[in-house]
Amino acid sequence: MYCKYVAGLFFLRKFKIPAIPQTTSKTIRFPNAVIAEVEKAIVGRDCNFSAFVIEAVKVALENLSEPEDK
Repeated sequence: MYCKYVAGLFFLRKFKIPAIPQTTSKTIRFPNAVIAEVEKAIVGRDCNFSAFVIEAVKVALENLSEPEDK
């Protein structure tokens, strides 16, 4: 079992081998300045360019599904 200690509490959860999601290769063009900013943001982290972009797109899609404040 996996045990995680957060804010004075232990959380136990059974380890499950993750499934690798199916992927499709897509070619997109990024402005050079955006590439440079992403690469700067991920220096020294356990993250690559693709993982960063995928997470950013997921967050953007979640934000689109939320109602806008008017």
